[in-house]
Amino acid sequence: MTGAPPRPLVDRLRVGALYAGGFLGPFGGGITASMLPELGADLGLSPSAASASLTAYLLPFALLMLVSGTLGQRWGARRTVRVAYVAYVVFSLLGAVAGSGWLFLAARALQGAANAFTTPLLLASLAAATPRERLGRSLGVMGSLQAAGMTFAPLVGGLAASVDWRLAFVGVAVVAAVLAVAGLPADPPGDPGSGRPRLRDAWRPAVLRLALVAGLAWGALGGLSFLVALRVEDAFTLGAALRGALLTGFGVCGLLTARLIGSGVDRFGPGVTIRLGAVAGALLVAAVGVLPSAIAVATVWALAGAAAQLVLVGVNTLVLRGTAAGGVSVVQAGRFLGASAAPAVFLAPYHLSPVAGFGLAGVVLLAAGLLSPRR
Repeated sequence: MTGAPPRPLVDRLRVGALYAGGFLGPFGGGITASMLPELGADLGLSPSAASASLTAYLLPFALLMLVSGTLGQRWGARRTVRVAYVAYVVFSLLGAVAGSGWLFLAARALQGAANAFTTPLLLASLAAATPRERLGRSLGVMGSLQAAGMTFAPLVGGLAASVDWRLAFVGVAVVAAVLAVAGLPADPPGDPGSGRPRLRDAWRPAVLRLALVAGLAWGALGGLSFLVALRVEDAFTLGAALRGALLTGFGVCGLLTARLIGSGVDRFGPGVTIRLGAVAGALLVAAVGVLPSAIAVATVWALAGAAAQLVLVGVNTLVLRGTAAGGVSVVQAGRFLGASAAPAVFLAPYHLSPVAGFGLAGVVLLAAGLLSPRR
């Protein structure tokens, strides 16, 4: 017997599920951003406690990614991703039925923990299913879907909250259930000759350097949206709806340019695109502190979304060319830890002067570009 014939349609559907998984992570993380008043009123949470639903998701997500890629390799990527999606379904439904604030925040933390065991393994599996010369393009598509998830989460969350905010959590549970059925095309390979994956293998100096670059760059770009919102409120007295629309430009521009940027990574090399994105991003974010109109800020902030994709697609391409899921996991952890540190780093200088706050972000981005490897 020769065995079952190949099923290319099934394989294509599973590759499509990889991209859908890239959308789900940031979408689920940001789904509460526009429903905080409704959450607070329904669950008896203060405004600050309701806003903690974002941190409750992000912090375990970032911290667990320091080890989740390596652990997923040990357990088997396909099995790990499927179990993580099932857990995501359970925790999303737990959030939907939560009757108290503490239970809802616990569900959010568990959602973030489950997502930590999907994101790096999805990236590693995508790299394994893609020819090396087309890796940047594939990662650009993944980056565009991640940007789409980040961009549309507040919109969908707000629409759901206008009826019942719990519908949003039921919706992400249904999507995660479909992805659990789809699974991965195959287990991505480990590092050649590495044997059983070990945590210390993922903590090599080259990987840690890329994690630092990702953390600095994303902290000064994606993590800076709160400061842009403060700036346009203080300088131009924009209301909440207009501030939200302005911030959406970052994700929309990232969505529209990520695929083209991925092709550029394949052609010119990831090191070039990382440095280009860092320099362009530094000039753009520094300009936010001095621009005289909200329209100018909106334009510059949208272009910063493209700069962010230049850096992120380049970093992901470099790490996926040189290591397996454990290294990807560490770099992604650095990225989101950088975002979580952004308020502590940039808020005090901003209160001294908007020029100082956004200028510091520009300096941080230049440092990321200087630290990025040449190869």
